[in-house]
Order: sequence, then structure tokens, then C-alpha cells
Amino acid sequence: MKINFRAALIAAITLPLFFLVACNGDASGSSADATHSGGDGHDHGEEAVPESTNRVAIPNAVRSNLGISFVKVERRRIEQTLRVPGRFEYLPTALREYRTAVPGRVELLAEQFQRVEVGDVLYRIDSPSWRDMQQQLADAEAQIQRFGARLETFEPLLAAHEQHEESLHESVAVWNERVDQLKKVREMGGGRIDELAQARAAVASNRAELASVLEKKAELHANRQQTEADLRASEARLNYLLDSASAIVSLDRERLASTVDTDHGTEPRWAAIDSIEVVAAEAGVVEALGLTNGSWADEKTPVMTVVQPDRLRFRASGLQSDLGVLKDGLLARIVPPTPTAVGRAVPLQDTMNGTLTLGLAGDPNDRTLELFIVPDELRSWARPGVSAQLEIVTDATASPELSIPLAAVQRDGLSPVIFRRAPDNPNEAIRMEADLGKDDGRWVVLLSGVRDGDEVVLDGAFQLMLATSGSIQKGGHFHSDGTFHEGED
Repeated sequence: MKINFRAALIAAITLPLFFLVACNGDASGSSADATHSGGDGHDHGEEAVPESTNRVAIPNAVRSNLGISFVKVERRRIEQTLRVPGRFEYLPTALREYRTAVPGRVELLAEQFQRVEVGDVLYRIDSPSWRDMQQQLADAEAQIQRFGARLETFEPLLAAHEQHEESLHESVAVWNERVDQLKKVREMGGGRIDELAQARAAVASNRAELASVLEKKAELHANRQQTEADLRASEARLNYLLDSASAIVSLDRERLASTVDTDHGTEPRWAAIDSIEVVAAEAGVVEALGLTNGSWADEKTPVMTVVQPDRLRFRASGLQSDLGVLKDGLLARIVPPTPTAVGRAVPLQDTMNGTLTLGLAGDPNDRTLELFIVPDELRSWARPGVSAQLEIVTDATASPELSIPLAAVQRDGLSPVIFRRAPDNPNEAIRMEADLGKDDGRWVVLLSGVRDGDEVVLDGAFQLMLATSGSIQKGGHFHSDGTFHEGED
């Protein structure tokens, strides 16, 4: 006997099906199989031939062995759907890069792929430049104290000059009165000439001293104004230094200037900081480390990149020839790249929806235009760099039609075949010649034979087609023990 290898291969694929379809004989037929006759020990003439039917039994065992999955018939706008390839990427605002504000030795405190929350310490810097900043802050505070103390001395000095000025005014008035008296006495022929001269000299001396006092008073006012200006400049310098220090240590200015208790007494917080701790400004995941632990880093050296994994968008490439129908705000759907429902691939139904945004420029060489969509809700399989397809509905007013995935359609010779799950028996599939309409490369319209809510076989449809195909080699049969025999005897 000569074994047909094609038939044996089909037997290996469709064995569970033929247990239930090809060799479903009655009790007498089974008894006849147990009685061996002829050259090979089997009585082939007594086997029952099953009647032709378009139904295939697919119980749990068969579905498990063949990996059969089902997909529901959907209403889709096939003619109004554009399909373009693309990939996921981070939104520009999803990444935050942490760099060194000052040179120093870096101690990493977070690992790659570690999830961090707001306020978590990412790394620590031991920097000589920070100590220089602390010295400048200390000098600025000391200068403010000096100017403040100097400004306080002007008030008593000005008060003393006011009293001196008043006394000189009184003295000048007294001597002026004395001069007037002596003049009257002199006019009456009395008095001495030297007394009038002395009085006049006293008046001149007091006026000179009063002028000197007024000059010194003016100088005191000028010095006070200069000291006030210097104090304001010193305070502004301290504020600028605090702003710079705040950017370095990631603390606001008020908190940085507040006082804390240390071993040396009460000090400003900035004076108690020995090393700079950089904390996470946003929650996320550490994507990359820019240097090794303990490395010396220069100013602006990248140390760590933290990303927010849930801030993704999908970037696709559309054809410039479709610009007539592409516009912002169109409904779009991100679909997995593999049209399957079982196995290790992303399920066909695991999609994401959103609205379309057109890029600002096109590529003149490839004649493409960048298309963007931010999903309303992310699925677990969305990752930067993962490729997928974008379905864009160009006319949402068109009537949707019943459609199934193209992968569910098999070819038996020239005839397209689908397997509809029997509505009256979920453990049976009905073989149908598909009445196909237009397709978009992934989904195809079914013009008849199905209705809303029906399911068709997706994965495993090819094996069912082989089991029910009229092109399978005739003249052989299967037994329940899995053996295949050619011919009828």
C-alpha cells in the first residue's frame, strides 16, 4: 500500500474535526471496524459514508486544538475609511531631563526603570561651586547687616545737628540784638567802639559755625541716602543669589531663606545644605541614566531622564494625494498590526480611539504628510516605537455596513469561504460562500449571509476550510484511532 503524504498532512491538521465529521458512523459500522479482513486487516466496504453538510462540529476540544477564535460582525464605513501605518511615541511634554546646575560629584539615588513620585530624591551632588554660592550669600547678608547698622547711626547724628543748629540760631539772634543795642548807644554818643566790634565778630563767628553745621547736616542726609541705596542694592543682590541658589537646590526662595536649628545654632537653611539633592518635579519612570554613580559631572551634564509612560501619541504617515479628505478633527482609530484574536499577538478588538490632527508640513520626497492622534484611553500594548495602523473615517455621515476581517475569509479554489458560528448551536460552524463587497485592506463588506450580532471564525478558519474543502484528495478515510487509509478496500 502506498501512503499519500498530502493526505497525511491534512490528517494531522484536521484530525479533531474528522473525529466528529468524517468518521461519524453508527454502531454497526464501529463493530465492522473491529472485524479485520482483506490484505491489511480492515473491512473497508462496511464503513458508513457521512452525508454532505455545510455544518462543522467545533466543540471545545476542537477549538482548543485548532486555536479557533471568533470575531463579531461589525458595522463599518469601509469606503470612507483610510488606513495608514504609524507608530507610538512620547508627547514632547512627557519627558523631563535632569541636568547638573553646578559641577560636582554625582551620587545616583534612583535606578533605571524605577517609578518615582513627586519629591523623590533622584541624585545628590557634592559641589565646590555650591560652597562658593554659600560664601556669596554669607557676604551679602553680612553687607546688609553692616549697611543696616550704619543706617541706624544717622538718626542720633541728625538729631544732634538739629540741636546744634537751633542753639546757633539762638546765639546769632542774641548777638544780633547786642549789635543793635550797641549801635543805638553809639548813636547817642556813648559806648565803646571795641564792644561793637566784638559783638559784630561774635555774630560772624556764629553764622560761620551755623553754616558749617548746615553743611554737615546736608552731608549726613546725603550719606544716609547713599547708605539706604546701598542697603537696597545689597538686599536685591541677596534676593538674586537666593533665586540662583533656589534653582540649584530645587527649593523656593522663602523656604531657602528660612532658619533651621543646627549644631552651630540657628542658621539660614541654605547655610545648612552640605550637598545638593535633586528631586523629581513630576511622577514618572526613570528612562535613562546619563552617567555612572560617583562620576564627576560638569555644568549642564545630563544625569537622568524621567518619562510619563501614559503621555503617548500616535504618529502616522498619510499620502498627500488624500489631502482632499484629510482634515483636523476626523474620527480615527488605532488598531493592532496583526489581525488575530488568539495567541501572543495583540487582540484584534483591542483598539484606541481619538481625533486626528494634521502635521504642519509634508515630505516632498516621500509625498507624505504626518498625522497625529492622542488616544482618548491608552491600552496596555501602547509603547513608544510599537507599530500599528490608523483607521481614519473621512465621512462620519455615511451609513455603516456589515463587515468582517479579511483574515476570516479563506479561498477554496476561486471561491471565498467564511465560517459563521451557528446561532442555534455555538459548537457548530456553518460554511458559507462569502458574498463580498469592498474592502479597506483589513476589513471587507459582507453583502449577505450575516446579520448584527453574528460571529465568524477568525483564527482556525484555514483549517476548517481544509477539512471541508472539495479539493481534498478522495479515496481515503480516517478512523477514530487517527489512522488514514487510501482507497476503499
